[in-house]
Amino acid sequence: MTSRVFKTALALTISTASTYSLAAGFALNEQSVSGMGTAFAGRSSSADDATTVFGNPAGMARLKREQVSVGAAAILAETDIKDGRGTFGGSNEGDMVPTVAVPMGYYVKPIDDQWAFGLGLYAPFGLITDYESGFAGRYWGDRSEVRVITVQPTVSYRINDRLAVGFGPTINRIDGELTSSVLNPASPGRNDGQVKVKGDDTALGFNAGLLFEMDARTRLGLTYHSKVDYTLRGDTRLSGSGFGPLAGRYDASLDLETPESVDFSVTHELNDAWTLYAGSTWTRWSRLEEIRVENKGALPAALGNIVEEQDWRDTWSYAVGAAYKLNRQWTLRAGLAYDQSPARNEHRSPRIPTDDRKIFSLGAAWSPSDQVTIDVAYSYLKEEDARIDQFSASKQRYQATFQNSAHGLGAQVTYRF
Repeated sequence: MTSRVFKTALALTISTASTYSLAAGFALNEQSVSGMGTAFAGRSSSADDATTVFGNPAGMARLKREQVSVGAAAILAETDIKDGRGTFGGSNEGDMVPTVAVPMGYYVKPIDDQWAFGLGLYAPFGLITDYESGFAGRYWGDRSEVRVITVQPTVSYRINDRLAVGFGPTINRIDGELTSSVLNPASPGRNDGQVKVKGDDTALGFNAGLLFEMDARTRLGLTYHSKVDYTLRGDTRLSGSGFGPLAGRYDASLDLETPESVDFSVTHELNDAWTLYAGSTWTRWSRLEEIRVENKGALPAALGNIVEEQDWRDTWSYAVGAAYKLNRQWTLRAGLAYDQSPARNEHRSPRIPTDDRKIFSLGAAWSPSDQVTIDVAYSYLKEEDARIDQFSASKQRYQATFQNSAHGLGAQVTYRF
């Protein structure tokens, strides 16, 4: 029984791709505060500042001056857990996502009328959840912290007056630490054990984009963010009474693919005051069919390979937005977005307690001079109720309804040389 308990707990604990986050899956949207103000509508076609290094590398062709954009967005999440109950009891306090900040920084330098160089530093994926001690769903998920940090050197080339292309390899560093409780076979529901997994890896990918200017007021953008293949290597620690010779530290590895995505958007300058944005993003989350963990060390043969089904689905997100140029110094923004969740109902657990969501955003840009622009943005996110009903022989049953919402606050400074 001890082997079966440990096997299932380890598979769910190391599952970085199935942990709660406030973007689709475990992706982050916060790579641009100026884009945040329109709910990221027009992300691949606006090309207003250096954050286009991520949004669309081809957009650097529109920037006529060397510039730097730096900023951060804070996410304040709120969760109410309704009707939560587990076989062995426990609490359901919710609010398991601490306030976190997502930093970003970009640099763009036009080389001549055709070529431009850029550099980006941002977080495309990440999450953190931390349930209270004694959480009723602790055997299905306890604490998770995963980060991906990306460095992206980029070039763009203007083919003619209307068409530009851009490309940038990405250097991606992933690391994480995840824990969950393990049933003590001698006293189920009491004197729990704990399993903690740590791992990291560095892998390469790329971003590429096209920007087509139909006329002086309308442009279309298309951006492709590639998948990235990781092999996380680290260790697994099992602690607690009742586990005998299994307690200790073991080598562990996990193959994980972060998915590719395609973003298409339109930016239309209706007149000198109003600009309209619309866009959609497709993400290939269906790559995550299962989690396969390989363990090494003095373990029973049954623990050598662990497989847990995920069966995620591809998702679409949609956004519309507008900007109003109040005067030379001030621009006001607003946007609405709808974002699908990749998790299927039958596989939703405390590590993936999310469902489809709607986002409303407001933003403003202040340019006290031609050299400086300060962007601020606010977003409110509301999810549909996420219902969980999970059962296994080793962890028994956990049922609950998660009601999730979040506030996002961002600030960004762009300096033009």
